[in-house]
Amino acid sequence: MMLNRLVELGLDVKEARFYLTVLELGEATVRQIAEAAGVSRTNAYDILDRLARRGLVSQLEVGPTHRTMVVATDPQRLVDEWEERGRRLESIVPQLRAMHHKTGVRPRVRYYEGVEGIQTVLYGTLHLSSSLLGILSMRDLLTVPGKTVMDHYVSRRAETGVRLRVIRSREKETEDMWPTDPRALREARYAPTGRVFTMTMFLGGDTVALISSRRENFALTIESPEYAELQRNMFEILWEASLPTIDPVSRPR
Repeated sequence: MMLNRLVELGLDVKEARFYLTVLELGEATVRQIAEAAGVSRTNAYDILDRLARRGLVSQLEVGPTHRTMVVATDPQRLVDEWEERGRRLESIVPQLRAMHHKTGVRPRVRYYEGVEGIQTVLYGTLHLSSSLLGILSMRDLLTVPGKTVMDHYVSRRAETGVRLRVIRSREKETEDMWPTDPRALREARYAPTGRVFTMTMFLGGDTVALISSRRENFALTIESPEYAELQRNMFEILWEASLPTIDPVSRPR
C-alpha cells in the first residue's frame, strides 16, 4: 500500500495521507485537503509546513483573488532527499568508525548449562582458530562429556587441521593417553607437581572457552581480545614451567 511505503520512507501517517491527497487533487486549498485527508485544519497547516520544508509540496496564488492553493512537487524529490541523506551519512561514517574503534567493543560472554552445553562449547573450539591452547582437566573431561565424546573430538580436531598445545595435571590423569603426537597435531606438557586443574580451558583467537567439572556442570565462552591476551600470556608462563610428555613414536619398545 502506498501509504505504508511513504511511512517507511520517513513520513508519519498523517503526513503521508496529506501528501497522497495533494497528489490526487492536483491543486487544492488547505481546507479541501484537510477534509479529504481526514485531518483537522489546525493539523493540516502544521503538516503543510513540514512537507513544504522537505520540498514535497509548495503553495501558489491563483486567479484574480490570489487564492492560495497547495500543489505537490515532482515525487522525484523523495528520491533526491534519500540520496542527499545517503551522501550526508557517508560523510560522517569515517568519524563514526573512529569513535567505534576508540571505544572498542564490549566483551561477549555466553553461558551454557549441562552436558549438551558443554559439548556445544567443546566442539565450538574447533572453529576458533587453526591453533589452540589448552589447559585440560583430564579426569573431569573423561567424566563429562565422557571418553566417547572426547575420542571423537580429538579425531575431529586432527581431521580439521587444528593444532593444540596443551598443559595437563599429572594428578588428574587417569590413563596414559593423548601425549605429544605430531601426527595428531598435539604437543602436550605436564604442569609442575601440585598444580591441579579443576576446570578445562581452551583459547583460540580472541575467545576463551571454559568447561567445568561434573559437579558444577557448565561451560562458558568469553570473546574479548584483552582477556584472551591475558590468558595467553599466563598460558605461556605455565608452559615454560611444564614438562614434556613422551612422544609415542619415541617410546622405547
